[in-house]
Amino acid sequence: MDEKTHEWIKQADFDSETAEFMFEGGRYFYAVFMCHLSLEKALKGIYCKIHGEVPPKMHNLVFLINKTGMKPPEAIGKFIVKLNEANIATRYPESLEKLQKIYTKEISREMISQTKEALKWIKQQL
Repeated sequence: MDEKTHEWIKQADFDSETAEFMFEGGRYFYAVFMCHLSLEKALKGIYCKIHGEVPPKMHNLVFLINKTGMKPPEAIGKFIVKLNEANIATRYPESLEKLQKIYTKEISREMISQTKEALKWIKQQL
């Protein structure tokens, strides 16, 4: 694995761990945000490996996975779409209270678990 790809994956792992810290601290929607960031960086690592160039400065997971040509298993693909949709709400919240009601402890725990599965699958593509 080249150095740039390795750095993207290292940061993806770090962000996944940060999601767990946010979760443990009760910052559930920030945990979801960090899940998105983790998969974004992992996909950018794959993009970098495939295309040999710096990935675009954007946050759309669906775009990135399409640009890599990877075909995730159905459950992972559906989760990536779901997490991609959560990105706007968690990145630019309109209401703190609304996000806290949507991204409960249970929802965030499940999203962290699914992120770990997706991250594992992405890393297997290297």
